[in-house]
Amino acid sequence: MSRYLVTGAAGFIGARVSAQLLEQGHQVIGIDSLNNAYDVRLKQWRLEKLKATAGFAFSRGDLADRVVIETLWNKHDGNALDGVINLAARAGVRQSTENPYVYFETNVSGTLHLLELARLGGVKKFVLASTSSLYGAENPRPFREDANTDKPLSPYAASKKAAEAMCYTWHFLYGMDITVFRYFTVFGPAGRPDMSMFRFVQRISEGKPITLYGDGTQERDFTYVEDIARGTIAGIAPLGFETINLGGDRPAKIRDIISMIEEFTGKKAVIEQKPAHPADVPATWADIGKARKLLNWEPQTKLEDGVHNLVEWYRAEQSWASQISTE
Repeated sequence: MSRYLVTGAAGFIGARVSAQLLEQGHQVIGIDSLNNAYDVRLKQWRLEKLKATAGFAFSRGDLADRVVIETLWNKHDGNALDGVINLAARAGVRQSTENPYVYFETNVSGTLHLLELARLGGVKKFVLASTSSLYGAENPRPFREDANTDKPLSPYAASKKAAEAMCYTWHFLYGMDITVFRYFTVFGPAGRPDMSMFRFVQRISEGKPITLYGDGTQERDFTYVEDIARGTIAGIAPLGFETINLGGDRPAKIRDIISMIEEFTGKKAVIEQKPAHPADVPATWADIGKARKLLNWEPQTKLEDGVHNLVEWYRAEQSWASQISTE
């Protein structure tokens, strides 16, 4: 049995990583600021599921606050951890153009605080959540980890680029074993309401109009959250320093996703079209050859099955999930 610190434990990916670790018999120290980047009821729903599981301990704290994080580290005997899985982040491409400061406070300074605590404490493993947004608009698809990421299109992507660079520096200087994951458009039950999947399911189910940026032909490599969590945990293995894509390997057009949700909900979407956002990349597609080779990982959940699971979750939780803001 091992002990892991999971930051962002009440977040979409963090909650599933924590749950899978607990199912495997490990102990999980969860930290989350429970901020209001989106409706905190979703975070509380995920967190209550974890709190009901043996082996889970939770503390509230903001990674950007160095004193708070150091206090929590000492409280939970951080130096005795087997690994740090840093999934806490301010996420969202469009939102980052409106308030870039909070993205750098959490994604850059927060990562720095954890790297230093792990280094000083002799923690052997560090995992960082990064993003496919780093690949920008000019790289050929499918995106490979060795592609040029010097032209991020949003403050969010830029903040993750900085966090990745710091991780390499700490590996180079101090020999820390670090795995960086670039996630591709994660979706599933209890997902983030600022992302298209949750928003479309909710608004189509409730007969409300959905906003479509661009003509709907833009493509995303949607990846089911359980597959993402499984890959993240596989990355705890000693690898030296690696940057690894985790993606569904089956890009889908946004219009096709809308049609799929219409089919599963039995309702027709009311679409309001707007111009494409300049920070949005036109298409994503992960080359997952490295994940297959190093982690023996590949996605197991079909896109249709994942969308169906999300719709069924929404139906079961509709009494409160229908009230979540998706603006």
